Amino acid sequence: MPIAEAVIAASGVDFRIGGDKAYYVPSADYVQVPPQPAFHEQINFYRTALHELCHASGHPSRLNRNLRNAFGSKDYAREELIAEMGSAFLCAALGIVPTVRHADYLASWLDVLREDNRAIFRAASQASKAADWLLARYAETQDEGREAA
Repeated sequence: MPIAEAVIAASGVDFRIGGDKAYYVPSADYVQVPPQPAFHEQINFYRTALHELCHASGHPSRLNRNLRNAFGSKDYAREELIAEMGSAFLCAALGIVPTVRHADYLASWLDVLREDNRAIFRAASQASKAADWLLARYAETQDEGREAA
């Protein structure tokens, strides 16, 4: 998926490949994902990478979302919903078939959505901003490439 590779590179986020888990570290501002062979389908590597980059878009130097949420908290569930929706939006924009990654998060997402009937709209708004931020970086690199040619 060359276009997904280009979006990852254009993000400017420190993107590391290794280990057996995918995550974003806000304090050190880097994304890490396992190597492609760790994924049953190559497309899931890119979908996961885009999910983690959506988290990274929340860094204070970018879109400035609160990323210091305790695992399992409602705020953590909200951020996961933002990243998952953002990944789905990016996949749609890039022509990648999206899938919901974490069935185990669904219960915490449902708790958040039951508690606040506007939560889905806020999450979608933040997810859209994350996807737009990443796509804008990609578009800038494409424009620079055309100008250099």
